[in-house]
Amino acid sequence: MTAANALLVAIHARLSADAALVALIGADGIRDRLLPRPALPCIVFGEVETRDYSTASEAGEEHRLLLEVWSEAEGRRQAEEIAGRLRELLHDAPLSLSGHALVSLTHVRTRTGRQPKAKLFMAELQFRAVTE
Repeated sequence: MTAANALLVAIHARLSADAALVALIGADGIRDRLLPRPALPCIVFGEVETRDYSTASEAGEEHRLLLEVWSEAEGRRQAEEIAGRLRELLHDAPLSLSGHALVSLTHVRTRTGRQPKAKLFMAELQFRAVTE
């Protein structure tokens, strides 16, 4: 399993094990893609970009990943509340990766907005992870 996939598996496990987050999004609220008629709110794994981050002595990779929070609530409050919980759960989280070591996982930014065509609110969270 690649480090990026191991990271996604570990993130999914951490998020789905959190009772407070599951109460906000439901038991099936974490997905790999936004379905045509999704049950909202939900969290969707977005893009993952992986780059070589090796040193002279250690092999390593840097991963930039996006998590999207989708909500059909009237305002952005619900999306921002879920995004806040994601930051709490993942920023500097000591995740265990299968076959790899997580050096760091940090929240880089959160961007929120309304998707005019879909009339949904979305919060997009970017994280940076380094693995060995």
